Amino acid sequence: MPYHWSRPADGPEHLHLVPYSALSRPGFAWFIGATAALIALPLLSVIATPVFWGLLPFLLITLTMIWLALKRSWSDRSITEDLQLSRDHISLTRRGPRGRVQNWEANPYWVSVHLCPNDGENSGPVPDYLTLRGSEREVELGAFLTPEERRRLAQELREALARAKAADRA
Repeated sequence: MPYHWSRPADGPEHLHLVPYSALSRPGFAWFIGATAALIALPLLSVIATPVFWGLLPFLLITLTMIWLALKRSWSDRSITEDLQLSRDHISLTRRGPRGRVQNWEANPYWVSVHLCPNDGENSGPVPDYLTLRGSEREVELGAFLTPEERRRLAQELREALARAKAADRA
């Protein structure tokens, strides 16, 4: 699950979201090694010929470009979103690729959860676009989640906000 809740008995609720990461560090090393071996395999038939030296730079460039593309994709997946929810305060901190940090804060009493279905009329940039609206701003939450996960998270957020509002009245 790319997100999980922490609900301590005496503190604010915490939601932590991270995108899926299919490639681990060892997996990255194995993939680059296997790709290099498969690319080098055809070179064995032309080793020690002028054709070898003609093909070698192109194969090295190809391997370098694959390595750079995977590293870039890996760094772009270093997104985290942290939501803190208490009875009188809600905050969202998004840490994006390359260290960019964005913050949003509001009073949970005035915050609402919006899920825009992809029906052509009110569609967002992704199917079932999930946003929080409050403090005169609307912020996106979990763009990297699947549509089913965003729908489930929207319901969980509505329930958490209802608990926070009920605790504020008590």
